[in-house]
Amino acid sequence: MSKISKRPAIMMPTLQEDKAITAAAKADPDAQPLTPKQLKSMVPMRALRGRPKSENAKQLVSVRYSQEVLAYFKSTGEGWQSRMDEVLRKYVARHSSRV
Repeated sequence: MSKISKRPAIMMPTLQEDKAITAAAKADPDAQPLTPKQLKSMVPMRALRGRPKSENAKQLVSVRYSQEVLAYFKSTGEGWQSRMDEVLRKYVARHSSRV
């Protein structure tokens, strides 16, 4: 038994049809072709997704903290991980001059 394709057959326009489509598109004032400058400035969509890259990238690690420490920082609300990082950075700054 042969399998029936679920994809519809794509029919490419003839040269005359293509010219007619292109002429109609160029005649539409709301759909003008992009300029070479506009085409050059375009970036792939996946490059625009997500959060912008940070200047000081953080490294993902797995650390175990006591329940009291986590409970305290989580109780401070949104951004608790950043506050925890700030406390640790201040500690490093204070103690790195001793070494």
